[in-house]
Amino acid sequence: MIHVSDLGTLALWLAWCLALYSIGASIYGARSARAHFVASGRRAALAVAGSITVAVAVMLHALVTRDFQVEYVASYSSSTLPLNYTVAALWGGQAGSLLFWAFILNFSSTIVHLQNRDRHRLLMPWVTATIMTVSLFFLSLLVFVVPAFKRLPFSPTEGSDLNPLLQNYWMMIHPPSLYMGYVTVTVPFAFAIAALATGQLGDAWIRSTRRWTLFSWFFLTLGNIFGGAWAYEVLGWGGYWAWDPVENAAFMPWLVMTAFLHSVMIQEKKDMLKVWNVSLIVLAFSLTIFGTFLTRSGVISSVHSFTQSGLGPFFLWFLAFEIAVASALIVWRLPLLRSQNQLESFLSREAAFLFNNLILLGICFTIFWGTIFPVVSEWVRGVKITVGPPFFNKVNAPLGLILLFLTGVGPAIAWRRATPKNLQRSFALPVALGFAGGLLLYALGMRQFAALVSFSLCFFVAGTIAAEFYRGTRARQELVGESAATALAHLVSKNHRRYGGYIIHVGVVLIFMGITGSSLFKEEVQATVAQGQSFAIGRYTLRFDELQEEEDAHLAITRARVTVLRGGAEIGVVLPEKRFYKRPGQPTTEVAIRKSLREDLYVVLGALDPASGLVTFQTFLNPLVSWLWIGGRVMVLGTGVVVTPTAAERHARAAATATARSRDGARTEGA
Repeated sequence: MIHVSDLGTLALWLAWCLALYSIGASIYGARSARAHFVASGRRAALAVAGSITVAVAVMLHALVTRDFQVEYVASYSSSTLPLNYTVAALWGGQAGSLLFWAFILNFSSTIVHLQNRDRHRLLMPWVTATIMTVSLFFLSLLVFVVPAFKRLPFSPTEGSDLNPLLQNYWMMIHPPSLYMGYVTVTVPFAFAIAALATGQLGDAWIRSTRRWTLFSWFFLTLGNIFGGAWAYEVLGWGGYWAWDPVENAAFMPWLVMTAFLHSVMIQEKKDMLKVWNVSLIVLAFSLTIFGTFLTRSGVISSVHSFTQSGLGPFFLWFLAFEIAVASALIVWRLPLLRSQNQLESFLSREAAFLFNNLILLGICFTIFWGTIFPVVSEWVRGVKITVGPPFFNKVNAPLGLILLFLTGVGPAIAWRRATPKNLQRSFALPVALGFAGGLLLYALGMRQFAALVSFSLCFFVAGTIAAEFYRGTRARQELVGESAATALAHLVSKNHRRYGGYIIHVGVVLIFMGITGSSLFKEEVQATVAQGQSFAIGRYTLRFDELQEEEDAHLAITRARVTVLRGGAEIGVVLPEKRFYKRPGQPTTEVAIRKSLREDLYVVLGALDPASGLVTFQTFLNPLVSWLWIGGRVMVLGTGVVVTPTAAERHARAAATATARSRDGARTEGA
């Protein structure tokens, strides 16, 4: 009897065949200059996207209808699982997440082909072949290694349920955001490979993928922030970043993409760093594959990783293949990649951006080495040596402060060579503001050297950004005679990339504030109390009032009601919980957080002793942590400004498209 899941299997097989054909047709068409083969390869790529969409629809249908005969559905859902988490189960397991990855990749491929149907005719066949090669790899896993629609020989009456740690709001948006960031790195990577293959190594490929690069960086940013929020609110240890291997795997591509977004401006402005920029894109893509390998190989232990599987060698082989091909192309094209221009001065914007790149890659290498060292030590010595947060914090904290300093220097220093007059004009007030801010904090009682340095640098960077906005606004007021608000709005609207970048830097400053406050001034208290008793942390007193019980078919909840007092007056109630999920038989902790701009009061319900009536609470006071999440929102705002095209850019794009179509029409008439 034909099962509906067979349609999903058929769709994946069809997609696999079409991807293979698209690769062959695109490369053959490009090498033989046969446009109809190139067009056929493009249409096959579009058909791959359609086939994978059908497969995703079949999987969602199976999940929503509780078709437990499909092994994936039985493993990652249940009849009592709420609908929103049932949909999220699509990316909650091994095969489903690979299917979701392939869907995002081919959806992006479709957009790329539609955007470039009249542009980049030399590059596009190679772009198609590259994206389809990546797609073929993931489809091969889904078809041959971990079949997404594998059926059980019987139909269970109930499923195993989704991991309780994933039954959280943040897991509805964290994995999709991170996948969007990971997968869309493929687009600039594909254009880089196409530029290397064709020898079209100007900045055309960079300009064509600028928004894709920003799009990928934006979702990597969101993915990391959402992941931190999930860890903060779900795992119950009082923090948001533990240098977990999978956290590191998500952070490393972000670091490299950040470096690329800065260094690419040097290529556009000075025609320098061509080898560097191509290498950064290759490295960023390689790190996305490496990160996927970490989560699916079982070589590391992480709360974020999937169960141990046999996928690791496949990802390693694909990673080696991709690096080998990209490296060979770079070596082949080295004569074309060499720049005629050189760095003229270390006191210049080019140098600041280059130092920025070196620091970002230094942090990335430190994280990479700390992540793989336990595996390497086990391979070499037979003993797994764990590298914990103290190592990462000790090495990366100074590098992070240097990076924060360069965040203030880069946008304000002059191109080519900064004169003493330029340095004084750009940095006198921000430096004074930084010193004044540090002295003020010292006078208020702050004595931690690292905190004083960090906050002083935050004042300095904020000062350079404010000065840039002020100078631009004043210049426009004098030139056009506009009001300050109108001049500021027009200033930003004329140069989204520059001033949107400054807004992103404001977000970075706020994130550094949040990290500094919550890392260096954190307080922790563990207290065991009976009903009606109180304990203190910081300026708060917490009174345990009662335990409440709640239960439904899906889970049982034990909730503590805790009244928060300050100065003897009640200011609120927090409700930390312990939950027991019935299908997997797994307990979890739901923390209670009282948030404010000054600090978070973070309460965890610990051990319960029914015999004595005693309850243990683990309580944290996290200063300034809310500014971390506010900084993330500001970065989102800044990215939105950067990616929005200005009126001039829209007109230029429309003119270029019209010119391309006119040229194609002339060729058709001539034929």
